Amino acid sequence: MNPGVKTISRSACAFVFGGLFAALAVSAAQAPDPSDVAEGMRLYLRKGDCQTCHGWAADGRKMDSQMPDSPNLRETRLNRDRLIMTIKCGRPGTGMPAFDKFAYTDGRCYGMKQADLKSKMADPPATFQQREIELVADFLMLKVVGKGPMDHAKCVDYWGSDVDACREFPK
Repeated sequence: MNPGVKTISRSACAFVFGGLFAALAVSAAQAPDPSDVAEGMRLYLRKGDCQTCHGWAADGRKMDSQMPDSPNLRETRLNRDRLIMTIKCGRPGTGMPAFDKFAYTDGRCYGMKQADLKSKMADPPATFQQREIELVADFLMLKVVGKGPMDHAKCVDYWGSDVDACREFPK
């Protein structure tokens, strides 16, 4: 074998493995901590009371018939950044409130201020800090978005155990 080819092959291997290692390190660094995911779920269910409109499973099966119809987040095409923007800024003209207390005070949301809105937005049950918005988005991305319809196995994974809510789904 030509010595020059051996050097190139070793260099190529080192480059490929180095790139693979770097990619794995980045993806591991981006994986949410389980306690952060649990906090995101708590914020979704309790503080934000998102389940009232989107349902506990975020499938659009809402808790109260008087609340506005809400999308099935299990089927949404929103990525993490767009989820964050939607939680932060709400959806003007819909029932989705802005969870950022200052969303329409300074143009941070869609470049609009309160006076630019055609109708008053619904008030959220509580406002979130930016970190809380990110926690809710991480929870949704890990446990909800793109996961398809809820079934028994997904329900157990969602709650972390076989809770009463999972009994409605066959095993």
